[in-house]
Amino acid sequence: MIVQETASMLTRDGVRLDADIYRPSGPGKFPVLLMRQPYGRAIASTVVYAHPQWYAQQGYIVVIQDVRGRGTSEGVFQLFAHELEDGLDTVNWAANLPHSNGYVGMYGFSYQGMTQIYAASGYPQALKTLCPAMVACDLYQDWAYEGGAFCWQVNLAWGIQLATETARLRGDELSYRGLYNLSRHLPLYGEIPASPETFKNLAADSFYHDWLQHDQPGDYWQHLSPSRDNLDLPMLHIGGWFDTYLRGTVHFYQDMANRSSSPQYLIIGPWGHLPWGRQVGGIDYGPEAVSPIDELQIRWFDHFLKGIDTGLLEEKPVTLFSMGDNCWREFDQWPQGSSQSYFLTSTGLAAIRSDSGLLLPEDIIAVDEDEEEDQDPDEHILPDTVDVLVHDPFRPVPALGGHATLTPGSFDRRALDCRADVLTYTSDALDEDLHLAGNVFVEVYGEADSPSFDLCAILSEVRSDGSVWNFTQGYIRVNQPTTPIRIDLQPTCICIPQSHQIRLSLSGACFPAYPVNPGTGQPPSQTRLIDGRIITISLKSGNSFMSRIVLSVDADQDRVYDCDRQILAKI
Repeated sequence: MIVQETASMLTRDGVRLDADIYRPSGPGKFPVLLMRQPYGRAIASTVVYAHPQWYAQQGYIVVIQDVRGRGTSEGVFQLFAHELEDGLDTVNWAANLPHSNGYVGMYGFSYQGMTQIYAASGYPQALKTLCPAMVACDLYQDWAYEGGAFCWQVNLAWGIQLATETARLRGDELSYRGLYNLSRHLPLYGEIPASPETFKNLAADSFYHDWLQHDQPGDYWQHLSPSRDNLDLPMLHIGGWFDTYLRGTVHFYQDMANRSSSPQYLIIGPWGHLPWGRQVGGIDYGPEAVSPIDELQIRWFDHFLKGIDTGLLEEKPVTLFSMGDNCWREFDQWPQGSSQSYFLTSTGLAAIRSDSGLLLPEDIIAVDEDEEEDQDPDEHILPDTVDVLVHDPFRPVPALGGHATLTPGSFDRRALDCRADVLTYTSDALDEDLHLAGNVFVEVYGEADSPSFDLCAILSEVRSDGSVWNFTQGYIRVNQPTTPIRIDLQPTCICIPQSHQIRLSLSGACFPAYPVNPGTGQPPSQTRLIDGRIITISLKSGNSFMSRIVLSVDADQDRVYDCDRQILAKI
């Protein structure tokens, strides 16, 4: 039997914050699980987690609180601005609730993940552990921007969502209806596309406008991002391969694992931001992909809040879902597999013909032409070649799945790869299964006829039937070209089976995941729709320009779970 009640507290500056509390009806004292969120506490993040009643049934007091200015809590909501002090006050309040044993753990994803980090940065004594999911401690490079490009579609949709709720709380029906309609039909084609006039008129106080204006890292972002100084708590980090905040999740885990004296565990599933199910995009990853997070979190909290030896610390700290063979794999640390490069080469028609652009593995490349007489006959001299793509702002290459769209995941992109403004480079059929785990990046020698241009790099699996399924990608805005240009793709873990191929696709846009680069060097906040220029991008490859993709290859298959056994069997 679970008892549910609503309770309130006052912050240090006298603002009332409201929370729903779920607790076992029996006698005794229990640890507290706290979630602080801005979407109305009744939702309780049930889009990805079990309902708080379920958590309470496991022997916990569960507190779901509306942050300042949201739900029925008083005050004015300002994105992240009060979460440190309010989080600290809330932890101390929750620790002293009736029936509490004084120990507090926090859980939640996205904004609810961020409130954990802000609260922990205040060092409340009662806070013993965190389970942050899909977060970022550098809000510039790991949340709002990627490779210097504004994460437009996700930021705009989120800004409108929060502004719509603000209008509802204010009882502003006209603004609410206007914003609700914008949320269903994002305003992408105004005079200044990235700064929609309708959105500004309906929600002038949205954080979105500030984020758009601050298009470079600096004091604004440093002040807004949570501090990690001296932060040291046990943490279970949770991510998804197609989540837009995966970079932040991995970076936060790595930072904490490198300097924390407390256990740091990481699990990444084949999920987008939400939901966390077996199907994402066009692929069903099987029953093993069904979220184990609720049971895993109880195991985690039982260990650190109840002192129960669940055997968790005897297991390896990194668990990654391997797409393709659809297994969970364990690692002693973030995978640092052997690097394997595939070099780009072509006949100069990589924008036109799928058989023109090739990916050649490093072990068959002869780098020095002077050694041609002594080279192995299986080695290749790469001729210097230039492939050209023409980016037209009137018909930018559209986004399809991936991590930066509202419909994330893997999709068959063979039709997109047929466009003449997409360069494709494809390997031969693999002689054996290729297991990737960890970081992926591209280095290309490129230039354009404009002061600024964008590059989108997408890595896909080409199947025997000709379908092309993306599994990781990255994006960069190039204002000052370096040599070579480096594009960091999302980390990944996947098995590409024997006889399949890998393909790298390069384009000058990924619309509307990111704003179309006008080629002028202007920031998105100042770029008018009419300013867009046609941009000619030249990509060089060959022995003089060793453009390549670098993969983290893991050949140790002893770390693979039994694929017929779900991770739930370990819980």
